[in-house]
Amino acid sequence: MQPHDTIDTMQQFPYWRTQDTDKPLFPDVEWNKPEQRSLRGRLGIIGGNKLGFAGVAEAYGTALSAGAGEVKVLLPDVLRKTIPPAITEAVFAPNNISGSLSKEALGDMQNLGAWSTGILLAGDAGKSSETTVVYDDFIESYSGWITLTRDAVDLVRRSAPVIVERNRTLYVLSFAQLQKLFQDVYYPKILTFSMQLAQLVENVHKFTLSYPVTLMTLHQGYLVIAHEGQVVTQKWDNPMAIWRGQTAARAASALLWHPKPLEALAASITTR
Repeated sequence: MQPHDTIDTMQQFPYWRTQDTDKPLFPDVEWNKPEQRSLRGRLGIIGGNKLGFAGVAEAYGTALSAGAGEVKVLLPDVLRKTIPPAITEAVFAPNNISGSLSKEALGDMQNLGAWSTGILLAGDAGKSSETTVVYDDFIESYSGWITLTRDAVDLVRRSAPVIVERNRTLYVLSFAQLQKLFQDVYYPKILTFSMQLAQLVENVHKFTLSYPVTLMTLHQGYLVIAHEGQVVTQKWDNPMAIWRGQTAARAASALLWHPKPLEALAASITTR
């Protein structure tokens, strides 16, 4: 059953709302966006390693076009001479021998956190165990909204049981990553690629009632958002926007200034 095509969705699933790409569920979100950029919050983007920073660059441009008030990126120092001129607000932190952020980068990450309204861990983070530790330490020390996406999700897998208990945390992840997240926290439900959309909606509904974490994932052509047990789904035909980090950047930008996360996230996916 795909309840986007039925009239009984709200009766059977009162926590589930469907959104059309051209008809936002919460149109007031965009209308109420502050005209002054200074009132739209500050987004800090962290990621990159010596082999790549495409996700960080994509997120930077997307966040600015999505309306974030200010955007800064933090990259490993090894990238200082290679970032494109389009990234005008960049800071650099110490890197390890593998070219990703080292443990000495924690202070720079925390400084960015102190400046920001929200943080996007945009990926291209590398696979260094040292980088895993510094990401874990930063997440533990930061109290604002953190959005995790792409390989940043995989980097901090071992800390998933702690992260899902953290308030103001958004995962923008693939279905395979969502499967692993359920496994990592020993959640007693198994997700399969063949499951119906309604089954997934029920599972993320219960998961986000159990944990204060917020989820965005793609399944069978639908983008699924879950927050505090409420679920919004929308047909989605652009998976590359997720894999390249654009969707996460839009989501992180919307969370900067709108006080209601579900409404902000639903609005962020109608303005692609």
